[in-house]
Amino acid sequence: MKAKQYITTTLPYVNSDPHVGFAMEIVRADAIARYYTLRGYDVFFNTGTDEHGIKIWEKAQESGEDIQTYVDRYAARFKGLIELLNLSSDIHFVRTTDTSHVTAAQEFWKRCSDNGYIYKKTYQAKYCIGCELEKTDSELVHGHCPIHPHQELEFIDEENYFFKFSQCEAFLKDFYTAHPDFVIPDFRFNEIKKFVEGGLQDFSISRLKTKMPWGIPVPGDDEHVMYVWFDALVNYISTLGWPENLTAFETYWTEGEPVQYAGKDNVRQQAAMWQAMLYAAGLPNSQHIVINGFINSGGQKMSKSLGNVINPYDLVAEYGTDALRYYLLRHIHSFEDSDMTLEKFHEAYNANLANGLGNLVQRIMKMVTSYGVDISDMNFEHEPVLSYHHKHIEEFDLNVIMEEIWRLIGDLDQFIAEHQPFKKIKEDEQGAHEDVHYLAGELSRLAISLYPYMPETAQKIQTCLTEAKMPDEPLFVRKD
Repeated sequence: MKAKQYITTTLPYVNSDPHVGFAMEIVRADAIARYYTLRGYDVFFNTGTDEHGIKIWEKAQESGEDIQTYVDRYAARFKGLIELLNLSSDIHFVRTTDTSHVTAAQEFWKRCSDNGYIYKKTYQAKYCIGCELEKTDSELVHGHCPIHPHQELEFIDEENYFFKFSQCEAFLKDFYTAHPDFVIPDFRFNEIKKFVEGGLQDFSISRLKTKMPWGIPVPGDDEHVMYVWFDALVNYISTLGWPENLTAFETYWTEGEPVQYAGKDNVRQQAAMWQAMLYAAGLPNSQHIVINGFINSGGQKMSKSLGNVINPYDLVAEYGTDALRYYLLRHIHSFEDSDMTLEKFHEAYNANLANGLGNLVQRIMKMVTSYGVDISDMNFEHEPVLSYHHKHIEEFDLNVIMEEIWRLIGDLDQFIAEHQPFKKIKEDEQGAHEDVHYLAGELSRLAISLYPYMPETAQKIQTCLTEAKMPDEPLFVRKD
């Protein structure tokens, strides 16, 4: 029986076009999914869109569009990333407006309620619309949310339903102790453990429909809709067909290893709130929460007002899909914040793709074809090559893998410089053939290593080797 692997991204809000930060998250998840698929695992890969909440409601109101038309338009842009970024063909795409998701969210609510974890009360709170989260005074900086400092807080004074987060404190502490690699990296795990140790407060999980009509109705109470986070988090199991079809849920969630990629602004929601909710509903917890840093640009957070937002559609149009995948996987830190500008991207493209990998493939295949070297025995068996990187995959440290791949590229360039088969061919044909055959063999290993990360490029290299021919066109054309 095949080993099971479940991996998912968070669901981005559909209140703007996709940005390079989410492209990073989904490319990383895709690389992990492709790796396990190539090694023979049975993989379920999930992404989608989060389409409820006041932030989206207000954006639709500003645009003058019907709300469903608005979310449909933006959802299509995010779904377009599947083709744009060459994501795995069997990826699942869930929308929180899907009928099946609505049904699942309402059933999840009922189970938490039946188990005694939901109640109703009147309360007052400060609320950041950007985060879609309540904020305590200790979390604010000069009266503002530190993540959305230019956005005014909303003050809520109404009757809502609440989730008994406080009653899950002991469970979460025990769960974290029993799963020492639950949140990756360690310093993010320490953050959430400290948060829980500080004491948990129950949180609101509904909004009055009269004030915020765009949400999933609360079961048995038409005056309330679900709080967006409570609704959206359920996507991780609704995409599996839960609760109506339990086969996929039991296969991938219960018996597999559920892995969730998320940004550093999602640690509390993914590693504490969602785990508490699963516990309250009587369902198994996630196995790993992998936390990315942010991508800044020119030392500043990306924002439309600053004009430094990088659109993945624009980059792919200019440089190609694998160029973007390469940069996000190698030059953006696996866990820390990173800085990215168009200038840095352009420089890395020319140096490491056009002049680096692309030039290496061109040189080796030129010698293969010109010297008539027999490379019909090339081996494209994935298992031994990919398993070499398994430790780094388990640690979700894709930067290290990409550095190792580019180290091999450097080693092959050095081999050519030292052995000079292009000169040796004149005096020692057999020796030159042996050198070129070795280079072709290493190139095949390089292609296999690249398959999870730059699949189109890997396939082009393998085709060159299989057919013993030059690339039909340069893998990466140098940009002025």
